[in-house]
Amino acid sequence: MKRYALVTGASRGIGRAIAVELAKDGCSILLNYKSNHAAAEETLRLIEATGGEAELMPFDVSQPDAVNAALDKWFSAHPDEYIDVLVNNAGIVDDEIMLLMEPEQWHRVIDVNLNGFFYCTRRVIEGMVENHHGRIVNISSIAGQKGHPGQVNYAAAKASLIGATKALATELATKQVTVNAVSPGLVETDMAEKVAEYLPERMRDINSIPMRRLGKPEEVAYLVSFLCSNRADYISGQVIGINGAAL
Repeated sequence: MKRYALVTGASRGIGRAIAVELAKDGCSILLNYKSNHAAAEETLRLIEATGGEAELMPFDVSQPDAVNAALDKWFSAHPDEYIDVLVNNAGIVDDEIMLLMEPEQWHRVIDVNLNGFFYCTRRVIEGMVENHHGRIVNISSIAGQKGHPGQVNYAAAKASLIGATKALATELATKQVTVNAVSPGLVETDMAEKVAEYLPERMRDINSIPMRRLGKPEEVAYLVSFLCSNRADYISGQVIGINGAAL
């Protein structure tokens, strides 16, 4: 049976790398993005160039009606199939120190990074449970483990995602559905460049990372690929850092 993998926020950065890697593993990719159609098309071309298969699935993960509409349409077109792999990667930052943070900044970051996980996962896990097989990987962040200045909203969302990962893993364990979190440090992406603007100079210094370099999106993708494979059948409820020994 064909394995379908839904990767949210897959048009660029870590999400793109994960989508490409899972396609190499033989998954048919449901490539989610919100609005950057050109970037999503480029990810699709990269997947197809390696012999992989993918389809674009634009929707805003923070909007439950949009999530349900997109997935209902897919399930209707694939009545005998299910989504075997879900990677909750979609995320945003809207950084500001707590003293100056507006409620809109708090809610927007929570809506995408945390509520998006809930809306997508709730809709997808039924098929995994019925088929007694599934892989869920949530992309958290080192910010959710140690905190960064100017990121109270982002850290709150990513730390909550870790707690949700552990709880959901216990709920789905008897159904042979694994749930894990991957927690990257600073990775070479557009988001990392935005985050760096708010970090103290000592934290922006590459020497603050023991390996003396930023991570690469592909390195995160390799870890996600492993967790989604049958080699990781007995790994669930774990938070795996990929941060060059920064934590």
